[in-house]
Amino acid sequence: MTALHENFDTATTAQTKQPIVRFNGVSFAYNGTPVLTDVNLTVEAGDFACVVGPNGGGKTTLIKLMIGLLEPNRGSVLLLGRPPAHSRVRAGYVPQQCDCDPAFPIKVRDVVLMGRLRAAFRPRYSKDDKAAADEALRDVELYPLRNRLFGELSGGERQRVLIARALAAWPEILILDEPTAHVDIAVQKDLHDLLRDLNRRITIVLITHDLGFVSSYVNQVICVNRSVVKHPTSRITGEIIAEMYGTDVRMVRHDHGGGGHL
Repeated sequence: MTALHENFDTATTAQTKQPIVRFNGVSFAYNGTPVLTDVNLTVEAGDFACVVGPNGGGKTTLIKLMIGLLEPNRGSVLLLGRPPAHSRVRAGYVPQQCDCDPAFPIKVRDVVLMGRLRAAFRPRYSKDDKAAADEALRDVELYPLRNRLFGELSGGERQRVLIARALAAWPEILILDEPTAHVDIAVQKDLHDLLRDLNRRITIVLITHDLGFVSSYVNQVICVNRSVVKHPTSRITGEIIAEMYGTDVRMVRHDHGGGGHL
């Protein structure tokens, strides 16, 4: 283990005495239209939780509240024991849509270095910044491509770069909004394998529409449809999801054993 990872793990271990995320009676509305109502939720250190529910049910809103991009109309949100505005620097966020123009001539390593700007703004990157970016690229197995142009990469490789950008700031929780939405099944499996490996040292929250695919990876399922209910993965059935959230969550397994249902 490198010195960078030792620092990362020590910081994560220090948080095990309290939930990583806590929602207390949270409600949120857009222009008077309720989106989330009376949400009480905790995410514990070491969890690998997926967020599921129908389109428009409030999944992305929940994530944005979690990292302080939105403020609740009622109730409180704590991230790592503090309001998100004060602690989100310790959270890594991978949005659904890439905010990097693929046509812009920027190298892979420079995209990852952007993650260090969240830790501290400097006129130029330090040796520690560059070492952290290189370590993150090794984590996602893209270090050999560090000098390639971002726009030359495949869709799956771009997603790995964005995950590396989030990892570069040494976060204690990694939050991803449908990172596999636009890649094929083989790439989805590779990305989920990567996240499973990262979960050995970091808490992960993942929005997905494919619970069947990730069911063997995650240990908690956060069901969102205006209200929020958290279940251990072992208690989730296809019938429960279909009854509560409709057919918009795909329950078919894509594992090597064939096409059974949860």
